[in-house]
Amino acid sequence: MNKFIRGFGYAFKGLAYAAKTQLNFRVHLVLAVTAILLGYALHISTAEWLWITLCIGMVLLTELINTAIELLVDLVSPEYNENAGRIKDMCAAAVLITAITALFIGLVIFVPKLLLLINHAS
Repeated sequence: MNKFIRGFGYAFKGLAYAAKTQLNFRVHLVLAVTAILLGYALHISTAEWLWITLCIGMVLLTELINTAIELLVDLVSPEYNENAGRIKDMCAAAVLITAITALFIGLVIFVPKLLLLINHAS
């Protein structure tokens, strides 16, 4: 049981490292909090919450995997290597694709609600 509990400590240590050292991870965290606050303010449905939660999880997950792979590549290939660069580029592309998908889903959910709010205010 102690080993199981220590595993959570390692996971939180990894989250803390990412939040402390990775600007993109911090940006994604701020955007995640913004989406959550916007969801509460706009009273989104349960299904919409599921989509928002999935998007937040996937973006943070890919950012963490990207960071881990970049650290590993730097460890095994400290000097410049074209293939090491390609690996890092592809990992960054994975984060980009996930973030663009999350943005699109967020726009589909939030824009109609925001437009209704603006129309009611005018």
